[in-house]
Amino acid sequence: MKRLYLVRHAKSSWDDHSLPDFERPLNKRGFRDAPSMGKYLAENGHIPELMISSPALRSVSTAEIFAKEMGYSRDKILKDENIYEADVSDLIELVSGLGDKYSSVMLFGHNPGFSFFAAFLLPNHAESLSTCAILCIDFDVSSWKEISAESGKKVFSAYPKEI
Repeated sequence: MKRLYLVRHAKSSWDDHSLPDFERPLNKRGFRDAPSMGKYLAENGHIPELMISSPALRSVSTAEIFAKEMGYSRDKILKDENIYEADVSDLIELVSGLGDKYSSVMLFGHNPGFSFFAAFLLPNHAESLSTCAILCIDFDVSSWKEISAESGKKVFSAYPKEI
C-alpha cells in the first residue's frame, strides 16, 4: 500500500508585482491556514515519511509550516524543481521514481498541475484543489512505479474553510 498526499501551497501574496512568480511569499491568510491544516493532519495521525516541495517560496513556506506542526524536521524536506509548473507527466515521473522504502509521501505544489494530477489518479474526480487544500490518495500497490491512471482511491480531502 502506498499513500500520497497532494497539498497545494497556502494563499500567496500579489502585493509586490515586481516579484517573480517563483518568489511570491504567503499572505496573511496563507500564514493563518497553513498551521491549521498541518495541525489537522498531525492530530489525525497523517504524518508522511517523506515531504517533497516545489522550490517556489510559497510552496516551501507551506511545507515548512506543515512540518513544524507535524514534528517533521524542516531539514528533511526535499525540494524538486520539477514540481514547479509541473504537468501530469512530470508528476507521474516524480512519483514513479520514489523509493519504495517510503509508504507515505506528501507533495507540496501548484495548480493547475496538482488538480489535473488528482483527476488523472482518481476515477471520476473533478474536484479542484484550492489554496492549502489537502488530498489523500491510497494505492493498492507495492511499488510507486505501479501507479497509473485511475489507480488511486480517495481517502479524504480537507480544505481550510472546513477545518
